[in-house]
Formats: sequence, structure tokens, C-alpha cells
Amino acid sequence: MMWIRILAAMLLPLLAGTPPQAMAQANYPNKPILWIVPYAAGGGTDAIARPISVKLGQALGQSILFDNRGGASGMVAAQAVAKAAPDGYTLLVAASNTHTFDTLLFDNTGFDPVKDFAPITNFAIVPNTLVANPGFPANTLKELVAYAKANPGKINWASSGNGSSGHLAFVLFSTKAGIHMVHVPFKGAGPAATSVLAGETDVILSNTALFVSNIRSGKLKALGTVATKRLDIIPDVPTFTEQGYPVEAASFYGLAAPARTPQPIITRLHDEIVKILRSPDEIKRLADNGGFPVGDTPAQFAAFMKKEVDTWTPVIRENNIKPD
Repeated sequence: MMWIRILAAMLLPLLAGTPPQAMAQANYPNKPILWIVPYAAGGGTDAIARPISVKLGQALGQSILFDNRGGASGMVAAQAVAKAAPDGYTLLVAASNTHTFDTLLFDNTGFDPVKDFAPITNFAIVPNTLVANPGFPANTLKELVAYAKANPGKINWASSGNGSSGHLAFVLFSTKAGIHMVHVPFKGAGPAATSVLAGETDVILSNTALFVSNIRSGKLKALGTVATKRLDIIPDVPTFTEQGYPVEAASFYGLAAPARTPQPIITRLHDEIVKILRSPDEIKRLADNGGFPVGDTPAQFAAFMKKEVDTWTPVIRENNIKPD
């Protein structure tokens, strides 16, 4: 047993000199991880992120807990994570509102989307689709434009709220097409879609997964998607670009940690999530939800979010778009 005591004597100084932070990183994670979500439960964000969190929890050997903190256009959730300890146990499901639109629409968000967060990876991009009530006279974008020009101000278009990705993309499309329609903002995509189903409004541009069942049943008709290519779940629906209107817009969903989170923790989370996103079953699941998996690096995710800000800044400024 002498050799054991000798080995212990040799290792003890090394262990004693190991900083507590390094020990914590090496043991990460040793307790459940909290994901704070900037929207109410049951929405598109949950549909994209929850299955990923379950698989990540299995890979890490710890539970991932969901905390849906909707409100204030995602600012409540973002503020909470920005102020959290940078130890990898409180993370933000980053989305279009928290890291693009809030910073453009509000004078004081209570957080800095660049300085206060460490991007981990972008889960997926989910393009929006323009749908109409079956009674609406247009079946294509060109027919919609022609009808709008012949009937200025007669088309009522619904959105999930001022500054949402669907709202901004439709404003951009309307500007390019030179048409005027009446905007009817709602408090969420669900109520807005219901108004189109009921015929109270004519069209809406929003998350594709929200409409698929109604498109297939004929309760809504799809006029186009603002995607880079056609979506597998509605392959017969052409993109805006195909129809002569080069508009591309999508919601994104990813993961971010508080700034100053140790790089080994960021790397561990990134690598495990990317493995999940590249699995065939996850690729299919995201496609079934109208999305494309991403799994980029932290630097690429940061660059993507900056590009989104650069893209939508002139749309918001030139059209004087204000929050609800």
C-alpha cells in the first residue's frame, strides 16, 4: 500500500493548486441546467427547442429545465439571463426578438444583445409563409399585387405584432411591390391566424408550422414562402423570389449564455448540440416544423445576428415602425 500513499502525496499538491473555477468547469454539468425561453409555453419556440433540450440533457447526464418567461417582446427573459451567473447553468433560448428586433424597436431593453451574451449556436432557421383566407381573390403574389393596386387599402393583413419577423418581411414586400394594405397587429401569431381563418382579415405572413394543417385541409391557402428554397412540408408552394419578389426572412432559434461564461463550457454545449442537429431524426423533425437545422459556431452565430440587425434596421427606420 506504500505506493498508493506515495501517489496520493504526489497528487495532493496538484489538486490543491487547481482553481475552484477550473474544477467546476471540469465537472460541468453537475446539476440541472435552466433554459429561459422568451415566449409563452406551447409556441413555435417550444416546438423547436424542447426536443433539442431533452436530447442534450441525455447527452450531458443532467436535466434541462424550461422556464417560459414571455412578455415585453422577449426582454424579460433576456434581462434575466444577462444578469445570471456565467456558470453555464442559466441559458437563453435566443430568438429574433431578443437579438434583433428589440434592439431596433426599443430605446432601453435592459440588456445589450452583443456585450451581455456569449452565443453558443443557432439551432434552426424557420422561414415564414404567406397564407390567405380561401375566399381571398388572389392565389399568387402577382395576383395579390394586382388586386392591391386595383383596390388600395382594401386588403387587411394580420401580424403577430409590430416588429415581428412576419410584420417586417411583409412591409419589405409591400414596399418592393409598391402596394398599400391595412396592417392589423395582434398579440401573437395564434390570434392573428385565427382572424384569417375566420375571414376577419385577409392574409398573414408568419411561422410556417402554424399553418401546415390548415393548408393541407384547405382552410387556408398558401401564396408563397420567404425562404431561400421551397419547404419540404409544403413543396408545391413557391418562394417569394421564384415569383419575382426577392424577399427572404425567417425566425431563428438558438442558445446563448451570459457573457464571461468559460469557453470550455461554451464549447461543450456547442459540440453536443451540433451532434444532435446533425442527426437524421432531428433534421427530419425540424423539416416537419418548417425549419432548416443550422448548428453553426459561436462566431458564426454572432455574425449571423449582426447581419440580421443590418438587414432590418433600414426597414424599421424608413417605415417608422414602433413597438405595440
